Amino acid sequence: MADSAPELEPEELAPAPTESSSEPAREPSPIEPIPEVEREPPIVFKDELDVNVEFDGLVSTCAHLLSPEEQGHMEELRAYVVEDEGSWALGENFSILFSRVLHDPSIPDQARLHLVRIMAAAALKDDVILLLHQDRRDHTIMNYANKVESLPPEHQESLALFFCNMFEHLSPSEWLLYISEWQDGGQQASNIRVTTKVAVNALLHSNAKVQEYGSAIMYNLGTKEVKTVVFDDVAPELAMAILQFFNNHPPEELLWRTMTALCRFCYSSTEVPALIKMIGPEPGTFKGASERVDAVIEEIDAKLSRVRLF
Repeated sequence: MADSAPELEPEELAPAPTESSSEPAREPSPIEPIPEVEREPPIVFKDELDVNVEFDGLVSTCAHLLSPEEQGHMEELRAYVVEDEGSWALGENFSILFSRVLHDPSIPDQARLHLVRIMAAAALKDDVILLLHQDRRDHTIMNYANKVESLPPEHQESLALFFCNMFEHLSPSEWLLYISEWQDGGQQASNIRVTTKVAVNALLHSNAKVQEYGSAIMYNLGTKEVKTVVFDDVAPELAMAILQFFNNHPPEELLWRTMTALCRFCYSSTEVPALIKMIGPEPGTFKGASERVDAVIEEIDAKLSRVRLF
């Protein structure tokens, strides 16, 4: 966590949840990114795309459909991601560009694909949290990601890359785990629940590249120290996806990432160790894959040895 808490806007202040509280805390609204602190290095993908190609694709597919104001925000996006300017380049109502491109059915699907891939590149910038906080009222980005299961496969891949790269810096990785809830299509949604949905979809995807992103998201989630009622709820879902993934006998790198995440989730939720024992496969099945995998399995086995099933 950060050494010092950022200044909060008065309307965003709320007491932290207790273990017995069912009321989720509202997310903070930092004016500046949280200072970076020493932490476990995340797994991100910095060379997966050419942002110039993606931006040109975005312009060619939808610029002619945008209003003059939206075209102006497109130029701000160019300055931010192509010319690598700071977030100061983004106008006050910049988020309307995301709302139009991601949710207007008159905009071609290909434009959405280019925009999300641009966002995956922007996620690596150290001030991307200031872009994300422009969207904290309308939840445009997360409402789009919440539809991940119904999106075309290549869109699912781009979302997985975006979410994975959000762990590059502390502030956006915290943003992924906000627990404030809103209504999306008549259902309760929150950043942490959408993040869980994207992670599970990616890990269990039929495409090996998306699985790689999914394993990285799981690993990155496992490095987060989150002690809230809501994370206790999603940890079993994440763990069950990992156990299902193990049935595919993944390669050593992906096995290590997901086994490490599973080990961390054993500490995040009291339900996870019991789930491992009930539904399997037993982590010990994978002993011998590598020394680092064996070390993680030993830690999980120590945790499981204290679990009693009734």
